[in-house]
Amino acid sequence: MKTADEWFAAYGVSHQDPTNKAIHWVCVPAIVFSLLGLMWAIPLPESISKLSPWLNVATVFIGLALIYYAILSPSLALGMLLYVAACIWGIAALTSLPWPLWQSCLAIFVVAWIGQFIGHKIEGRKPSFFEDIQFLLIGPIWLLGFIYRKLGIPY
Repeated sequence: MKTADEWFAAYGVSHQDPTNKAIHWVCVPAIVFSLLGLMWAIPLPESISKLSPWLNVATVFIGLALIYYAILSPSLALGMLLYVAACIWGIAALTSLPWPLWQSCLAIFVVAWIGQFIGHKIEGRKPSFFEDIQFLLIGPIWLLGFIYRKLGIPY
């Protein structure tokens, strides 16, 4: 299995242009947030949803993603846990809007992906996930890795 640094180096190959990088700083967190919101909005059978108000497609996905991140780096997994906790808070805030959660999240998701593809058009390279689907999970921690290095936090 690749290390976090090996994944970051491979991901970084198609993320050299400053404009594309800047777009990623906005769009990757927006995609993660909106994807979690879309998954949160998926209804589950009542027999499952009765077990806990926190048990839903999003929290199962979060749990699996955090296991993947913990295998790569426990400290990056902790950082992602903090980020997804903020996402859950934001998702809860969106549920108070007068329209369904999925509509807000779908709009964010579509706009953010358009931004991503614009960034890659500027970069002149295809998004990394066209090579390996795991890069969809690497993008968020690639950004977190920048923050950790800036703050001197080892991962």
